[in-house]
Amino acid sequence: MASRFCLLIIPLLISSAFAQQQPQYTQYTLNSFLINPAVAGIENYTDLRFGNRMQWTGLSGAPQTKYVSVHTAIGSNFLADNVNSYSGNGENPMSRSYVQSYQAAAPHHGIGLIALSDKTGPLENTEVKLNYAYHLGLSTQVNLAMGVSVGITQLSLDASNLVFEDSSDPFFAANTYKKLSPSISLGMWLYGPRFFGGLALHQLLPSSNVFLTSTTASTAKTQPQALLSAGYKVSLSEDIAAFPSVLVNYMGKNTGIGTDANLKLAFKDKFWIGGGYRRGDSFSATAGFTLSYLLNVGYSYDFTTSRLNTVSNGSHEIVVGILLNNRYRVNCPQMNW
Repeated sequence: MASRFCLLIIPLLISSAFAQQQPQYTQYTLNSFLINPAVAGIENYTDLRFGNRMQWTGLSGAPQTKYVSVHTAIGSNFLADNVNSYSGNGENPMSRSYVQSYQAAAPHHGIGLIALSDKTGPLENTEVKLNYAYHLGLSTQVNLAMGVSVGITQLSLDASNLVFEDSSDPFFAANTYKKLSPSISLGMWLYGPRFFGGLALHQLLPSSNVFLTSTTASTAKTQPQALLSAGYKVSLSEDIAAFPSVLVNYMGKNTGIGTDANLKLAFKDKFWIGGGYRRGDSFSATAGFTLSYLLNVGYSYDFTTSRLNTVSNGSHEIVVGILLNNRYRVNCPQMNW
């Protein structure tokens, strides 16, 4: 019975992997570049980040996501001057005075790279994406960025540790199945000193796999995914600011709409705490701090509220940010909260 269950569940796992598309993140406001290609080049330094998310710990085969991302602004303005409106030398971007004196970024380009691995049980999605964005000034305080991402995704199935009813089936004899597929994403990002709003469309190229065994056949197809995000900065004092934000995730008619709501409180540009809610899935708590103008760290823990809470010990996520070429010695993201 157990071997038959394994045989039947594999097509469901494959379909689930394709339907999910983008991995799930709790600290998406700390690195919005992961969910929207238009964010590339939004900061006045090279933003390098490493992330590791362990979802539903305690559950065997639970999802685990690892990534590295990097993006930077380019162009003659960036090389010669301050492309974004920072006075530099550690000005606090949370203060009211920063908002009042803010000037929109000069028009410029941005480029970036994302490499990630998203593993669930015997299935693993590995993706490498190149990103380009152009940032245009709409007014003295508002910018609009448009971005595109192109990449390659590899879906791998490792059957070496699974037990099947018919282990001689040619599909399982090789132990490993791999499929490469291209990917394209588009995004736009509207931002100013107090707000941001973005829309990203992922998996715009249709792709499908047909998995055949001697007894079963299953087709897995990609689903276009839309991510709508928005946030607002509220200055509570000269040193403290609050950042409410929301993420709406449409993953196709078979999966429906997911929503995230978050609130972060930041003290100057030194440390932050926050919490969030993902509908039907979890509550989260986040915290982070700036070690220097070169390094910051963020951590989050998700308290599972779905039926998986009986077998899961929650989810952990850590993000390490390195600010390269940080000539103006800003201590934290100025545009990407």
